[in-house]
Amino acid sequence: MVRTLPVEKGTVACLSDKREDIEKCRFCVHSVRFVIPGREIPSPARAFCSMSRATEEVDLKMVISVVCDDIREEGFRTIMNVIS
Repeated sequence: MVRTLPVEKGTVACLSDKREDIEKCRFCVHSVRFVIPGREIPSPARAFCSMSRATEEVDLKMVISVVCDDIREEGFRTIMNVIS
């Protein structure tokens, strides 16, 4: 199950009572894809954990929403804890 979080002023409603800068989404284990007009780009954090380990650079100024799989409402969780 995923949620699509609209970007407003460079932030997303990560939790119902907390907004996070989308820069953090690039490093969050819950981010799946970044949506720009007409395309979806795999999250750099998710790509790092996958077999391909590659994705294109995400132009955060063009992102209109972030697809997130945080169904437990943990909020931002850095990929750095997973890879260390």
